[in-house]
Parts: sequence; C-alpha cells; structure tokens
Amino acid sequence: MTDALGFALNAEPQRSRRNHWNNQARRHAAMTPDKPALRFMGKTTTWRELDDRTHALAATLLARGVAFGDRILLLMLNRTEYVETVFAANLIGAIPVPVNIRMAPPEIAFLVADSGAKVIVTESLLAPLADAVAAATGAIDMTIVVGGAQNDDHLDYEALVAEESEPLPEIDIPEDTVALIMYTSGTTGKPKGSMLTHQNLQAQAMTTIQALSSSSDDVGSCVAPMFHIAGLGAMTALFYMGALSVIHPLGAFDANDMLDTLEREGTTSIFLVPVQWQAVCAAQQARPRDLKLRVISWGAAPASDSVLNAMNETFPDALNVAVFGQTEMSPITCVLEGKDALRKIGSIGKVVPAVTARIVDPAMNDVPQGEVGEIVYRGANMMVGYWQNPQGTADAFHGGWFHSGDLVRADEEGFLYVVDRAKDMIISGGENIYCAEVENVLFSHPSIVEAAVIGRAHDKWGEVPVAVVVLAEGVEDLTIAELEPYLNDNLARFKHPKDVVVVDVLPRNAGGKVVKPTLREAYGSKDAGLSD
Repeated sequence: MTDALGFALNAEPQRSRRNHWNNQARRHAAMTPDKPALRFMGKTTTWRELDDRTHALAATLLARGVAFGDRILLLMLNRTEYVETVFAANLIGAIPVPVNIRMAPPEIAFLVADSGAKVIVTESLLAPLADAVAAATGAIDMTIVVGGAQNDDHLDYEALVAEESEPLPEIDIPEDTVALIMYTSGTTGKPKGSMLTHQNLQAQAMTTIQALSSSSDDVGSCVAPMFHIAGLGAMTALFYMGALSVIHPLGAFDANDMLDTLEREGTTSIFLVPVQWQAVCAAQQARPRDLKLRVISWGAAPASDSVLNAMNETFPDALNVAVFGQTEMSPITCVLEGKDALRKIGSIGKVVPAVTARIVDPAMNDVPQGEVGEIVYRGANMMVGYWQNPQGTADAFHGGWFHSGDLVRADEEGFLYVVDRAKDMIISGGENIYCAEVENVLFSHPSIVEAAVIGRAHDKWGEVPVAVVVLAEGVEDLTIAELEPYLNDNLARFKHPKDVVVVDVLPRNAGGKVVKPTLREAYGSKDAGLSD
C-alpha cells in the first residue's frame, strides 16, 4: 500500500503521523531528551526517562495479556507513576479508567463492573482498598502496586518497569481511539463513563494553549486530582508543548505550603478551585512570596465577586483566566480571558474556537439574546458517548447536540453567564428560582464565606429555597431574620431562602463541586425545617 505521494506505508510512519500525547512524549524524548518533563516531591523525570519507562511498562503489560481496548483501573494519588501508567496503557491501545480515591469500596466496585476492568494499578497506601474491591467483585485478574507489593497477589510496579520483555511492537493508535474513560462526578446520580478519545484530548490541548498563551518554558503546577478531568485535562497543553509539569501530592490543602512550593518551583501557571484561591490569596497577603505566576486560572465551581477581586488584588501582574466546561467536553468549552476578567466579573467568558454552541429552550429553539436557556455543544473535544450506556448517550445527544445541563444567558457582547444547572433550578409556586443567582448574593454577605442553595419540599409552594452556609471566622450564628434586610436589598422576594442552615463545611467532590444530593438528603425534606 502507498500513500498519496507514492511512499510505502508501514506501521511506523503511520504511527508517527498520529496526534496524541504518546507521540508528543516521544518527540520531546528525541528533541529535548534531558529536559524535565515531570517533577514530584523533588524527583525529576526527563522526557527521555518518561518515554523509556512508559514503553517498558507497556511492553510488560502486553506480555501479560493486556490488549487493545482493555480497561485498566487507576486507583492512585497524584504522582509520576499516574502519568506513566496512562501513557503506557495508551501505547498498546488499552484504556485507563481513573477512579476517585475517596470512593467507598462498593462505589469503586460499581466502576469495575461498569467498565469491565480486569487490572488495577494502585499504590501501597491504597492497596487495601484495591484488595477490598477485588474481593467484592471477583473481576480483577492483576493488581499492580506502586511502592512495593503488599502480598503474593500483587505485582510490584518498579519490578515490571525493570522486567526484561520483548521490545514493544509499533502499534498504530488512531486518533479516534478511546484514550480515557472518565467517570462523571455523580453529583446528580450514578456515575457515567465519558469516553474521551485522543482527538478530544488534543483539541483540549489546543484550547488550553490558546487560553493560557502556553509555551515550552512554562512550569505548570498540577494540583487538581489526576482522577478528575481538571487534572489530566490541564496537563495536555504541557505534554504538547514539552513544558514541565510539577505534580502536587493530594491531601489536606495548605495554602502556605502551596505558596512555598510555587516559589521554589518557579511555577508560571496554576489552576485552583475558588475555595483554594480564597485561602491562597489570604496567605500570600499575610506573607508575600516571590512568585513567577503568569497565569492564574480557576473553575469547577462558582467564584464570588469577593474571591475574584482578591485574586486580582493579590496577583495584579498575572492573567486571571476563568475556564468552564465539563468532563464530557474534555473539559473546557468557555474561557474568560485575563483582559476581560475585571470588566466581566461573574462571566464564564466566551465559547472557545474549538467548540460550537447554542443556547436553546426545551424544544431546541434558540432563545433570544439575554434570555436563559441550556447551552448545547458540538466540537472536536466532545466525547464519543458514555461507556456501555446507549440510553444515556442518546439522551445526552438529543437533537444532535451534546446537552450540558447548564442554564446560561448571553449578554450583548456574547459573554456567557451561568444561571444554574438545569437540575438545580427550583420551581416555587410556578416561579423559576436559579440557585446560582441566590448563591452569588449570599457569597457577598460579610458573615458568609460559602453558600449552597437547595430546594426543600413544601406542601403549599411545591418547594422553597434553603440556604446552607459556612460562616466567616468569628461569626457564631446567622438566622433568616438577620438575613432578611440584606435579601430585600438584593433579591426579589420570591427568591429569598426561607431557611438558613449553618454547617462547618460544605460537602464537595474531588473537583471542588458541592455535592448537592448530600445536602438535599439532609435538609431537603419538608420535615427538615419549615411547616408554613
């Protein structure tokens, strides 16, 4: 067979044409072999070392029967081996399935059953959890442990990398091959496995490069969990450009430790969720560090005006970039560029060039400018569907567009504002109440640092809004009567929360999103508070 120019085709030239992160890693290994690719806990891995180790691991997986299309469950904290395992799996066409390590064994067992994974790659700390999952499902044939095998049923990760195996054959991996199955956060129901292809992830890389003006000299900090699309998704641009990824360990977030690391590593770009930025800004103002931050970005949860202003005041020389999207879109669909950050506070920005979007009503008619509708998408970063879930896929792509579930409005310049999640909208006495709108008002109250609004069942009105809040330091209590004057000044009366619940912390998933089903279960019953 020959190509269009008459050159003979074989596996290697065809493979080398492919645009995915394995080929980018191989390119950097050839062109800049000694340049740092990854750094974790002070240990640096060069591009040559990354390429060598991933090929060695892929070869031994292949020798043990892992084949094209097989799923490999990743049950690890953030670490270098996470990236190595993803790359190694993809080299042979296998599909990594990142798993939230905070899940209970039955929840992980559901993912094993749903994905059909036969292999788990874990680490010493989490090996007992992996064993519990394997015992509960009876489906795991191979457990690989980073940090040393814990028992005879485990394989040692480093021993596999060092093992003498047949050289890895050149396997052509087309761009439409599934590269990851990323399970949705499950904030609204059972997790669904979003199938993201290499094409999806390269489209994400291009979007991030443009949004953050990325270069090969960047030092990007990976703070988000790698089992979340905000973690691996943010790293795609760094992989593409051959820049350094500094991987931060997971654990209790400490703003001072974070700032010390950013100073030591010379980080130029970092993504954090708003609650983390709030803590970082306070710590930096209390003890300023000499930082090289060029871009500060945020997303995954709404940010109050006070947090955004604090970011701009604390890091005046950095571009403050908001990114918005979801797992199924790899994830970024909208960006608010730094030049518009102050002028358009509260906006998620404009749709990125790789994405086509519409704002529609339930009948898929475009809504007039300024009116609220659901944003639906098409584009190269759009998932191919949900793993083994044809009904979920059909529902998501109803009408030929991916339905985000996000209710938004567009201003006269085309900047978008999230009004609410469609499933979070409260209908009270026939009136639509958008939780995000009420939450933004509550965020601005001096006694409140965090807020989530849910609907509570009500005999007369169907449901009414209830505010679940975390209070500022030094504030001991807050009643709905004390909130009333402030609410009167900022919200129509039918939007007012009818009760306020004070909690120490809001339940959040690994991506920083408030888990509203937990709040609804605790405070959404008509017997939980109000009776009139």
